[in-house]
Amino acid sequence: MSAPGWAAARLDEVPTHLLPGGARRIAIREHLDVQAFGINAYSGDAGQTVIDEHDEAQALAAGHQELYVVLAGRASFTVGGEEVDAPPGTLVFVGDLGTRRGAVAREDGTTILAVGAPAGEAYTVGRWEPMAGFFDFYTRGDYEGGIAFLEECLRRDPGYPGALFNLACAESLADRADDALEHLREAIGGEPKLRQNARDDEDFAPLRDDPRFQELVR
Repeated sequence: MSAPGWAAARLDEVPTHLLPGGARRIAIREHLDVQAFGINAYSGDAGQTVIDEHDEAQALAAGHQELYVVLAGRASFTVGGEEVDAPPGTLVFVGDLGTRRGAVAREDGTTILAVGAPAGEAYTVGRWEPMAGFFDFYTRGDYEGGIAFLEECLRRDPGYPGALFNLACAESLADRADDALEHLREAIGGEPKLRQNARDDEDFAPLRDDPRFQELVR
């Protein structure tokens, strides 16, 4: 339901995207066309990672303060090394960009609303959103489909390091080593912090012994 100036929707009406590990991202910001702040929800079943461990100072992060609201189920947050048991109604706010945070579902159907924006400056829609559908291909092992999807993303947003990095991941898994190495080189050139990500990312296991890969991540 919508009219000029407002919109209403049920959470189960909002499109979702699969995430590695089985959880789902509920694309609220895009569905409602929110422009003032980032807002999405994440849902998973017991044992699944619902909020990936991350900080807002790492590679490709937007530098947002973030508020998490547990809507359903039960989650276990780890924030700055501290454990937080989170039944429905729990609020977890992380204002420090360098503080690592993440959450695991303790019950089926755990759903967490995430709201974020930079402190003291205008919010802009993240460059990562148009490429989020890549994980629908990735999680079902359709690497060639994911490659085609990301190539289209890069036609719309040339040079985006996040798309280039994920493209390199998919190409590595699809045994397209030369393409993977070239796109990984471009990704690291645009965002040097991705060098560390590449060292640890299992998607690059097929390239581990390639001297060209070793030179890139050194």
